[in-house]
Amino acid sequence: MPTSMFPKQTPESFEFREVQYEKQGWVARITINRPHNYNAYSTPALRELALAFQDASFDDGVAVVVFTGSGERSFCTGGDVKEYQSCYTQKPRDYWKYMSFFKAYIESITNCSKPVIARINGMAVGGGNESQLACDLAVMGEHAYIAQVGTNVGSVACGGSTQWLPLHVGDRKARGILFLNQRYPAFTSLAMGLVNVAVPTVKGADGAFVTRFTNKRTYLADWNTDPWEQPFESRVTPAEVKKAQEGADGYSIDLSRMDEVVAELCDQLVHKFFECTRYTKAQLNYWKDTAWHATTGHARDWLSVHYTSLEPHEGMTAFVEKRKADYVGMRRRAADPDGSSEFLWGPNSRECPGCGAKWLPREFEHCGKCGASLPGK
Repeated sequence: MPTSMFPKQTPESFEFREVQYEKQGWVARITINRPHNYNAYSTPALRELALAFQDASFDDGVAVVVFTGSGERSFCTGGDVKEYQSCYTQKPRDYWKYMSFFKAYIESITNCSKPVIARINGMAVGGGNESQLACDLAVMGEHAYIAQVGTNVGSVACGGSTQWLPLHVGDRKARGILFLNQRYPAFTSLAMGLVNVAVPTVKGADGAFVTRFTNKRTYLADWNTDPWEQPFESRVTPAEVKKAQEGADGYSIDLSRMDEVVAELCDQLVHKFFECTRYTKAQLNYWKDTAWHATTGHARDWLSVHYTSLEPHEGMTAFVEKRKADYVGMRRRAADPDGSSEFLWGPNSRECPGCGAKWLPREFEHCGKCGASLPGK
């Protein structure tokens, strides 16, 4: 018997630090394990995620992959903005390298030979939404929401959202999501086509799920809801979601029903012919792949160049400092004939008459090298 060129590996052999990886009973489970940062992926995490998805893709003992985040507050909030602010706004050329890791991570999901189920156990924001869009199916807890934040923080959601949101929800809705950065709760996300299933997760003080449905349903899915009927008997409110997340007044988050739905989907996928399933995914990926490969190369270069400008510096610094970004101030700088919205202290256009230093920022009143006073602008 010849030795396989693709020997089976145990999850423990990878020694991941920021990702939990499990394989059991035909199901691989990949979890972003960074709850301290709301499961925002770091640069090392991207490399671990890509390796985990590749292993699950190659392992013939895996039929389906479940992708989720640690805890109950967040599925994934995209890239670590603190890392962006401290590293990539300081060395923008390295953002091109970072995007190479991100690109490999997203493609490890879309290229995975097994169906990937996004278990959205909390907010899916920015690159977190792009991550779930890369998956094949999505199950979302009612306490979670989906949102994009790119134009709020000085970036562009061109790591999957500009490419794939029009395919999921249509062009007009995609523009609203990407321009306005609103939050879309679970049942809205289901109705829009962002996910396949929305599941009750909030329990009241009586220990029962607050949301209940007609026709003895225990969840809503895109295969069991007649759009012309009223499916709810009762529905959780935003205030009750907040209580559950805070553990107030006896309310709590319970992910057990969501895990039952995920397990049911996994079982259905196990009982399908695997090569037919793999090629079905390849066929379905045509429009996703076309949009992705036509845009991500220049998106990687544009974002790297853009990191040299003031927008990401202001947006991400404001995020880290927990303040509102000065959007109108940036517009005023651009509208001022003598202003600049590209440079923090104006264009590098001044020269020191004392030491001869050149390319000093136009708004400097003293030389940054020798300290001499600079003449009027």
